[in-house]
Amino acid sequence: MSKERLFLNQTLPIVLIAGATSASGIACAQALHTAGAQVLAVGSSQTRLDERLGFTEGRYECDLTDFDAVQDLARLIHTNHGPIDALIHLVGGWRGGKSIVGQSDEDWDFLHRSVMGTLRNTTRAFVDDLISSTSGRLAIVSAEAVTNPTPSNANYGAIKAAAEHWVNAVARLFSKNAPNAAAISWVVKALSEQSPDLAPSGHTSVSYLAQAAVELLADRAVSQNGTRIALPRA
Repeated sequence: MSKERLFLNQTLPIVLIAGATSASGIACAQALHTAGAQVLAVGSSQTRLDERLGFTEGRYECDLTDFDAVQDLARLIHTNHGPIDALIHLVGGWRGGKSIVGQSDEDWDFLHRSVMGTLRNTTRAFVDDLISSTSGRLAIVSAEAVTNPTPSNANYGAIKAAAEHWVNAVARLFSKNAPNAAAISWVVKALSEQSPDLAPSGHTSVSYLAQAAVELLADRAVSQNGTRIALPRA
């Protein structure tokens, strides 16, 4: 792996991964830890965090749909580790339906809560950290569905589009107040736990996502602020 400086100040960055117990979260955490970052893992189950992410520098159970709980989490992290330098938001989920009529309120509420709600909460709680960092980073995983809408995927695509809009709003804030920061959206059709050679056609292996997470910390990522980046796929 390249030894390119991770951050402009050459210190070990503190990276918070929201949704860390998923396959994508574990892959990103392992890659970032190997690269030398201080990785803080957040998930909904302390048991899963401890079982799957014992190598990280901090593991925190939190209901990220609850803004008060996220604010408490931010205070605890600041006490234990100080301000973070990067937030990788991997909380998500997928719900589909049969055409437009099949886009149920239940699915909409689930997606809004799990995808958009958790992104709003985590960014509001930690954005000042990212602005104050020598080079703060924010990244989410978005979907090809945003620019390729289908009736059966309307709920999901609309929520992902809203998430990208939110990230772009943060990117605009960075451009005004934190010129060395970057907020980006990684774009995939679907993620696969399989290695690149075994992943289903069109799917992105989580190993590619992990590589992107490490590259996010490089100096050159500043030029990607406010962009959509399509990740490699099988």
